[in-house]
Amino acid sequence: MHFIRGLVTWLLQPILLLYKLLFGRRRSSCNNSSCHQSDATITSTSPLDQSEHHPDSLPLPTGEYEVFLSFRGLDTRHQLTDILYRFLIHLKIRTFRDDDELRKGEGIWSNLIKAIGQSKVYIPILSESYAHSKWCLKELAEIVEHHKRKKGHIILPIFYMVDPRDVRHQTEPYQSAFQQHEKDFDVKTLQIWRDALNEVGTLKGWHVRTKDE
Repeated sequence: MHFIRGLVTWLLQPILLLYKLLFGRRRSSCNNSSCHQSDATITSTSPLDQSEHHPDSLPLPTGEYEVFLSFRGLDTRHQLTDILYRFLIHLKIRTFRDDDELRKGEGIWSNLIKAIGQSKVYIPILSESYAHSKWCLKELAEIVEHHKRKKGHIILPIFYMVDPRDVRHQTEPYQSAFQQHEKDFDVKTLQIWRDALNEVGTLKGWHVRTKDE
């Protein structure tokens, strides 16, 4: 529990700062137009929670997200990611929680692009099998691109039982993931993914070295 409290505190400092700015903007907008719902009562949901629906019909809630969580469900869905997501929702921070294990088709990608474009804070949870998922790598490349183009958007990586150096240089366990991807993707696509990992691997983040932490 000490670890979780420390991690949440570290992550929430920049998130809450941005949220205050965004909350103020939404309040200003409401003062100038008709608003049917108070900002204080907005609930955050993820379209991927509705896994029984067809991906093409998954709607995004009205309004913008503040936070986008990118993670490999196989590694952290029932651990760190779930705790962090529930904490953010409790604070009424609009959070998009992606989960590559719940997708049923390529049609969901347009919704993911929209959610990434709306978000202001990106939290990729880089775990041992993160790079084995093409979805996670596609998301990360898109996140890095938005981070570069849009001022004020920040990336707060969590290195979950992987060394940041392995993320930067795609050494094990990421090396084996790319060996598999080489069979299905062209050199240009692979380089875009490698560049995204290298970029995020250089950022200051939280390094979780063992499950005992």
